[in-house]
Amino acid sequence: MRIIVFGATGNTGKRILAAGVEKGHEMTAYVRSPEKLHEQQGERIAEQVKMVAKDILDPHSVYEALTHQDVAVIAAGNAGQGEAFIRIVDNIVTQCVDHPHFSGRIWVMGGAGLLEIADTGLTGNDLPGLPPVFLIHQRNLDRLRQTQLDWSIMCPSTMTETPAAYAFDRLNITVDRIPLSFSESVKDLSEEELAGQLFSRIQELDVAYEDVVACMLNHLEADGPFKGKRVGIAYRREGMDV
Repeated sequence: MRIIVFGATGNTGKRILAAGVEKGHEMTAYVRSPEKLHEQQGERIAEQVKMVAKDILDPHSVYEALTHQDVAVIAAGNAGQGEAFIRIVDNIVTQCVDHPHFSGRIWVMGGAGLLEIADTGLTGNDLPGLPPVFLIHQRNLDRLRQTQLDWSIMCPSTMTETPAAYAFDRLNITVDRIPLSFSESVKDLSEEELAGQLFSRIQELDVAYEDVVACMLNHLEADGPFKGKRVGIAYRREGMDV
């Protein structure tokens, strides 16, 4: 497949780029600094990647870069950038919508606060105590929902350099809900109690960058099971339900 990665020198983007090359995909890197990409990837990977060094907020440049791509991965920016992050995602999504030669398959990076807690009708973002900066992800999700694109939003919690010691390849991938199990009594908790319970278990949601990237690259097909969905990812830990 032909995949363009926006933010291809970021912590997630650089891993998607390298893994995509290894899987035999035709990769395009949309970056600010080609030099940084070469430093990160080395010549073997960098020579197999098409590079676009343009302003990510320039509509024309993004539009041109999307031509004949099969998949766009938006790994640029982060919630800490506030409105700048909103503008980045909005510009890329808008060009995807308007482009006649883009298939419409998109992966966007979000956060675990977008995911629903089973039997409660609430997401992490609905609970008291969540840092307001993470609500930026909600605005990007709302933007995607305004389109007819074949989008998915990856919603990890903290991403780590290596898998947790207890992982043993037991990935728990969920659709729209947080990848934690709770007892049925959770629905009777107040929002404050639910927040306390969720935040006390937040480390259970840590997941390695490599597993996040693998999940995304394993689901590039159009009209797949994650179309229009929020995707949760963590490791299974038996005996940890509450």
